[in-house]
Amino acid sequence: MIVVTGATGNIGRTLVPLLAEAGEEVTAVSRQPQPAGLPAGVRHARADVGNAASMRPVLDGADALFILLGGELNAHGESPKALLEAAEAAGVGRVVLVSSQINATRPEAPSHTRLREFEAAVRASGPDFTILRPAGFASNAFAWAESVRTKRTVFAPFADVALPVVDPADIAAVASAALREDGHAGRTYELTGPEAISPRRQAAAISEALGEEVAFVELSREEAHTHMAQFMPREVIGGTLDILGVPLPAEQTISPDVENVLRRPARPFGEWVARNLPAFR
Repeated sequence: MIVVTGATGNIGRTLVPLLAEAGEEVTAVSRQPQPAGLPAGVRHARADVGNAASMRPVLDGADALFILLGGELNAHGESPKALLEAAEAAGVGRVVLVSSQINATRPEAPSHTRLREFEAAVRASGPDFTILRPAGFASNAFAWAESVRTKRTVFAPFADVALPVVDPADIAAVASAALREDGHAGRTYELTGPEAISPRRQAAAISEALGEEVAFVELSREEAHTHMAQFMPREVIGGTLDILGVPLPAEQTISPDVENVLRRPARPFGEWVARNLPAFR
């Protein structure tokens, strides 16, 4: 059995069907009541990955565990050792953790201290582990959905700074491989898209998919900070803007890891837009 935490998020809602279609027994974990649309045969468990006591009965009989932190769990919570000890006690033999590229490129970033603690705990635990360090998600473009729908306009800072955003579906596919296949134990994969693409070009991709003009309005750093404070913890906004505006060379580099694991190229941003076009109509 494979236990998937964060089962209703951008990665989990793709990963769960992938595993089910491959014939795996899957337990989808979320902090909310059972979501609609789970594949037939998938068990749902209401538990909190940040609370090892709630996870212990879920882990009973599990062979593998997918760990994804969300929201406030990225900032605080009980020691990650508690969860890893519960997994080891339950006989879990394989753990896959979603971390962040920033832990490689900016290892002292205060915004990612919690993820670094989880990485260390996973590395020190008994089960085989794989760590996924994705770049920025293509799905961050959902933040533009309302303004595209209502104003046919994208508002974003750093119009022409390009980063290799990764499709969450590719993260899910790599996670599925690491959870199911041998050969990934002890590996750390940096996951990016196939090209670096700027916000202006992302807006153009949305425009092309809609078949309608979508304007681009560049925000100042200060305007972007004010906007991001509406949905992002203030302590991480500055670091996020640094990456978006003044990325390090490593943060603009295309990683081969998606292609190496999946034996196919990473999905481009335009493909993500095509799959999610209803959000922008």
